[in-house]
Amino acid sequence: MADWNLGEKKKQGLRKKTERAVLIAVVTQEQTMEQAEEYLDELDFLAKTAGAKTCKRFIQKMGRPNKRTYIGKGKLQEIIDYVEANDIDLVIFDDDLSGKQTSILEEEIKRKILDRSTLILDIFASRAQTAQARTQVELAQMQYLLPRLRGLWTHLERQRGGIGMRGPGETEIETDRRIIRDKIALYKKKLEKIDLQNATRRKNRGQLIRVALVGYTNVGKSTIMNILSKSDVFAENKLFATLDTTVRKVVFGQMPFLLSDTVGFIRKLPTHLIESFKSTLDEVRESDLLIHVVDIAHPNYEDHLAVVSQTLKDLNAEDIPMLLIFNKMDLYRKRYFDKMLEAETKAEIEAELKVSLTKQHEVETVFISAINKENIDTLREKLRIMVKDKYTVRYPHQTKFW
Repeated sequence: MADWNLGEKKKQGLRKKTERAVLIAVVTQEQTMEQAEEYLDELDFLAKTAGAKTCKRFIQKMGRPNKRTYIGKGKLQEIIDYVEANDIDLVIFDDDLSGKQTSILEEEIKRKILDRSTLILDIFASRAQTAQARTQVELAQMQYLLPRLRGLWTHLERQRGGIGMRGPGETEIETDRRIIRDKIALYKKKLEKIDLQNATRRKNRGQLIRVALVGYTNVGKSTIMNILSKSDVFAENKLFATLDTTVRKVVFGQMPFLLSDTVGFIRKLPTHLIESFKSTLDEVRESDLLIHVVDIAHPNYEDHLAVVSQTLKDLNAEDIPMLLIFNKMDLYRKRYFDKMLEAETKAEIEAELKVSLTKQHEVETVFISAINKENIDTLREKLRIMVKDKYTVRYPHQTKFW
């Protein structure tokens, strides 16, 4: 029976089918089983964000991935059997596949094959709202596709070797390469033009102190943005809910500054995607202060913190003064505090945690719950002092009271 949206004006007709997916990872000598499970947790969240439902995970231990099929023959057959028996639409791999691997796997499994980069690019494409974001995503997609064309055109080959490789297959590949290279050049020119416009815009607001929110994806940056700026920035419990950089003017007392919310970082983020989004991340590079938001309730928040720190280093932004925010304290207590613990014991554990993390990172820290607005006054005060200090350095002879 068809599933109709009756009585709805905005969404008419059939609902979009939720695609059923399986996730696949290979454990090599470079990573542990625990790390593989964690990466698959993140891949599961990515799949959910893209609109798919994960039905099963497959993990195989190998010295190195198979050059043809990424996984071994036995595991491949196991996946084929499961996919056929359970009406699976998507097979998602946690690492990048070559065009040849994708082509062979599609031929064997007879389902749509995605890798981590393709999935992230798909999410970015669905989130892009502005001309800049759309151009950046399209550029990244073209850069990702270019080296994989040969694998996509194997259906035009008659046999392996030199004979049979000439002809329509090779012609199509070269034609497509030329088209894609032309598109890449066009998108780069578009981004250069947008970059100049953005640089002019940033220059015009250069007198105000600029503060940028940074952090791993889905840590609560947009929620904090809404609280501090009293605005209505889109916030959702999904990866990459914010793609376009949002800038708001915030005034504490008589002291104005600009607050920007940037795209979240993630592990295994495709390099071509980072390159495409460097113009968006100029907002980070050119900021006077950074607010690094961390989801303290996440079991691997330290790894997330390290990923963001490394990305900031790659952007040459590691020396910008920083306020470190450990968000989701409410969720941390819910996950890690036994209900039978006395309130006094909970308070002691929490106090020790705060002292330990503050000493460890040697920057200004604050522990909050943005969703419950817990400790927001402390956050505002610490941020106010840091912004005031910046104004004092920039305008030492200005008598205006901030």
